[in-house]
Amino acid sequence: MKLHEHLSDETVLKELGSRLARLRIDSELTQEKMAEESGVSKSTVARLESGMPVQTTTLIRVLRTLNLLSSLDGFIIAESIRPMETLLSQGKKRQRVRNPKEVAETKAKKPFVWGDER
Repeated sequence: MKLHEHLSDETVLKELGSRLARLRIDSELTQEKMAEESGVSKSTVARLESGMPVQTTTLIRVLRTLNLLSSLDGFIIAESIRPMETLLSQGKKRQRVRNPKEVAETKAKKPFVWGDER
């Protein structure tokens, strides 16, 4: 079954549970062995596979045991840098290099005075 946003929570949990059960069986693990390697009870593994709600840490432990923890990267995308954020974080870039002597001479000159201050 393909998961989509119109399915109920219960339907999604049952589908995830059956997929995890299939992956466990394909990995040649019993529920007892899965529970032992995941650090959870056998009844928790059975609850997960039957589509009952479980804690997120339980799901993480089971995925780690099945070597599927990296699959979370596929649907929970890490924050990416947006182009505008990159632009703003760079600030103004230098566009030219000035001769150090000219800079020193400019600083040594009299300060600018407005016409009405003379």
